[in-house]
Amino acid sequence: MGQHNTPQRQAILNQLRGRTDHPTAQMLYAELKHAWPRLSLGTVYRNLAHLCRNGHILKVPGGGGADHYDGMTMEHYHMICQRCEGVCDVPNPITGLRSVKGFKGEIHSIEIHFTGICPTCKLEEQAEK
Repeated sequence: MGQHNTPQRQAILNQLRGRTDHPTAQMLYAELKHAWPRLSLGTVYRNLAHLCRNGHILKVPGGGGADHYDGMTMEHYHMICQRCEGVCDVPNPITGLRSVKGFKGEIHSIEIHFTGICPTCKLEEQAEK
């Protein structure tokens, strides 16, 4: 991960790689605070920024203005739920976008964010009917 790896940074990375719910910095801070009582929210934000910059995690804009974080860095898409404001993974529905007609540059990555209702909220809506 790099020469400046700290135990807190490794704990944040481990937290993200072990889950699929795309937590916010606040969520990670609340969960890690038990094991790291002296941990500050600022430290969490600084380490998340470092991990993003170095390609170890992804930052995903979420509903309500809060960024969410993803430990899975392989190319995939996200859906932002308009009901719960959470973020979930979407299977790759689009292929072949790296070659754009008439574009003379080189595309390295693609970010697509869908909006809608996540599977959990959809089930809740159906149960409410």
